[in-house]
Amino acid sequence: MTAPETMSAPPSLLEALLFYVEAGCDEAIGEVPVDRTTLPPPSKAAPMAGLHKPASAVGGPATPRQPGFQAPPSMPRPAVANPAMVSAQAAESAASRAAAACRTVAELHEAIRAFEGCALKATATNTVIARGNPEAPLMIIGEAPGRDEDAQGAPFVGESGQLLDRMLKAIGRDESNVYISNVIFWRPPGNRDPSSEEILACKPFIERLIELVQPKVIACAGKHAAATLLGTTQGITRTRGRWHEYRRGDLVIPAMPLLHPAYLLRQPGVKREAWRDMLTLAAKLDEIAP
Repeated sequence: MTAPETMSAPPSLLEALLFYVEAGCDEAIGEVPVDRTTLPPPSKAAPMAGLHKPASAVGGPATPRQPGFQAPPSMPRPAVANPAMVSAQAAESAASRAAAACRTVAELHEAIRAFEGCALKATATNTVIARGNPEAPLMIIGEAPGRDEDAQGAPFVGESGQLLDRMLKAIGRDESNVYISNVIFWRPPGNRDPSSEEILACKPFIERLIELVQPKVIACAGKHAAATLLGTTQGITRTRGRWHEYRRGDLVIPAMPLLHPAYLLRQPGVKREAWRDMLTLAAKLDEIAP
């Protein structure tokens, strides 16, 4: 008797999601519009609570002769605060105080290295802050360090960073006239996306770094950088190539979301769009800081 053939298990939801992420899908849009501002119609199967008064409210206990008696709904439990978010808010407050005390880029670098409020630091090899010229007119801000960046302690030095350097060289830019950083300063394990708590804990530092550098133009590489600094809610494929404004206090800087170089490595067919964005970026730099 031969052993029955084993069928391969269907892919899990996580595996399917990872497939779509690797394919470059960053939004889920249905074909039929849904108006989420209207209330759903009441269900006909279950009567509304409170439609019939309990018999005890009109005198006498409820009996089988008194149909429609319903027990009052249980009181809702009070909402419990998310401990992770509470901790991240405390870390954000600590980061804000530390960042505000810095008067130079060097002081801020030291404050970031000394910061213990982001859990990613415990699993990272190095603190990855910036490379390039802090007096440059162009500041490029990515998402988070990868494996190579964590090993070398500098942003955009791996394969995607080498592609970024070639893109910058094509418009006459290099480390002498570009300053490069990330919104997260420690590598997320497995190169996963940074969480909202991790971004919240690091955000005061990147905001203070922008204040100290005061670039003429900002380029946000990737959806997390654009969402963190520009407040965009659409996917990067929709926001790329369009000018926004980075605003913080009296500081207003033109900013453009760009496709992340790592995405271009996975989807080389969109390099044409990326090249158009780089030309638009170069034209703005020539206009503002010739």
